[in-house]
Amino acid sequence: MEQYKIGTCIPGDKVERWLPHMANMGFESFSLNWHMELKGADLQALSERVKTILEGKDIPVTTLGLYCNPLAKEDHKKALEYVIDSAHYFGAKNVATFAGALTGESVDASMPKFKEVFTDLAKRAADKGLNLVIENCPMGGKWRKTTDNIAFHPRAWDMMFHEVDADNLGLEWEPTHQLCQLMDPMPQIRKYGKKILHVHGKDATVDRKMIDEEGIYGPNEYVWHRMPGLGDCDWRTIITYLHMVGYKGDICIEGYHDPIYVKDWEMTGQLHALNYLKWARCGDFTPNPWDK
Repeated sequence: MEQYKIGTCIPGDKVERWLPHMANMGFESFSLNWHMELKGADLQALSERVKTILEGKDIPVTTLGLYCNPLAKEDHKKALEYVIDSAHYFGAKNVATFAGALTGESVDASMPKFKEVFTDLAKRAADKGLNLVIENCPMGGKWRKTTDNIAFHPRAWDMMFHEVDADNLGLEWEPTHQLCQLMDPMPQIRKYGKKILHVHGKDATVDRKMIDEEGIYGPNEYVWHRMPGLGDCDWRTIITYLHMVGYKGDICIEGYHDPIYVKDWEMTGQLHALNYLKWARCGDFTPNPWDK
C-alpha cells in the first residue's frame, strides 16, 4: 500500500505564473485544467516550462483536464484529442473531461452519440497508456434537459460504461456533485470502485434545516461547494473506502469554489484542505522501527 498523494488543480492559463509558488507549498501532485477551450495553449512548449519549474522536486503532473462538450462540438472533440496526444509530454497518466451532451436533450438521447465519440476517444487514450476520466459535474443540467455533461448520475454511469466497455474509461469522482443532488456519495465508492480512476478533493455543505423549511427551489442556496475539511464529508472514511476498492491514484484538491475561502483567501483554504487530507490519509508513511 502507498499513501495517496495530495495535490491540487491549477487553471491551465495560470500555470506558468502560479506553479513556481505552489510547487513549494507542500502539494504532492498537480492537475492542469482548462475549461471549454485551450486558449491557444502550446502543450509541448508548456510541458518544457513545467518540467523546468518542477525539476528536482519529485512532484508529478498526474492529470491534464479539458472540461468540454465533445458530443455537441467538433472543435471540442479535436481539442480533446490534442490533449490526449500531448499528455505524455507532461508524464500525465490521466486526461480528464466531461462526457458531453446533446445540449437541451435528455441523457438517453445523448447516449448513441456518447458511444460513437467515446469509443474512439477511449481507444485513442488507451493506445497512449492513458486513463480517460470523466468528472461527475451536472453543469446545471438535468436528466431530461442536459447541458455539457451527462455523467452526473449513477444511472448515467451504468449506461455509459455499458455503451463503451473500456478499462481505461472511468470517473474523475468527487462527492460534491452527489451531495448537491442530496445523494449519499459513499455507496458509489463501493459500487463503482473499479471505475474511479481519479479523485477530486472537493466537498459540500448541505443546509438540511433550510431544506426542511424552504425546499430547494426558493431564493436561498441550500448547498455550497467547500474545501475538504470544511464540508459534510468525512474524508477519513472516503480514503478508507478508496483503499478498500483498490484505488491507486492521487487526490487533487479542486479549489476556486468555496464561498468563504476564495480570492485573497484561496490559498488559505487550499492549504487547510491539503493539511486536512494529509491527516485523513494518516499522515506520512513511517516504517516500523523493528525487524520483520
